[in-house]
Amino acid sequence: MSVSLDIKLKRANKVYHEGETVAGVVMLSCKEAMQHHGISLSMEGIVNLQLSSKSVGVFEAFYNSVKYSLRCDLKRSLLAKDLSRTCEFIVHCQPQKSKVVPTPVNFTITPDTLQNTREKSSLPKFLIRGHLDATNCVISQPLTGEVVVENSEVPIKSIELQLVRVETCGCAEGYARDATEIQNIQIAEGDVCHGLSIPIYMVFPRLFTCPTLETTNFKFILKHFRIHILCSYNFVMAIG
Repeated sequence: MSVSLDIKLKRANKVYHEGETVAGVVMLSCKEAMQHHGISLSMEGIVNLQLSSKSVGVFEAFYNSVKYSLRCDLKRSLLAKDLSRTCEFIVHCQPQKSKVVPTPVNFTITPDTLQNTREKSSLPKFLIRGHLDATNCVISQPLTGEVVVENSEVPIKSIELQLVRVETCGCAEGYARDATEIQNIQIAEGDVCHGLSIPIYMVFPRLFTCPTLETTNFKFILKHFRIHILCSYNFVMAIG
């Protein structure tokens, strides 16, 4: 006998705020009469952490730092298998009463500003400027700004924008830090015109992005953005 169990929420985007009611229906489809011992519905909030393979002591979160889900269980007789179904939803904090004033940040990229680069004197000369419209971003709104290639001795093949998640976990023995790339988008291709403003526009991937979280021994910060310039000498500059 074929039996299916499903959860359908009334809100299509599955986004809720504190104090709101999560409403919907449990759909049970069965062609014949069926006996059961009750249907239960529960809600779970889970923090998922995974030991990173990059370095001992660093924890790397799965996608979201907190996962909310509804679980429906159908208890059946001893000879029939119980049915279970889960449905994930998203919880947003209520908007702040006081409006957050955007804090723009300007950045300049030259051979001298690059980090983790040996023999900077051998790099071609270049000057890249730009800005981000805000450093405190609302997760439902895009990251915006612009970048300008003032000059470059070598042709540029592409410009990419990377979104990086930084996690810090610590205890009495010390702290460990790990950075993970969340998203990479190309904002320019080919040898762009010098002095031309290139817009920065990145939509945050909601299911892979978590708001900044700071506790006693754990920090989950999503505030690092990287400009990746591809040319004969590839280089990466972290901003934000």
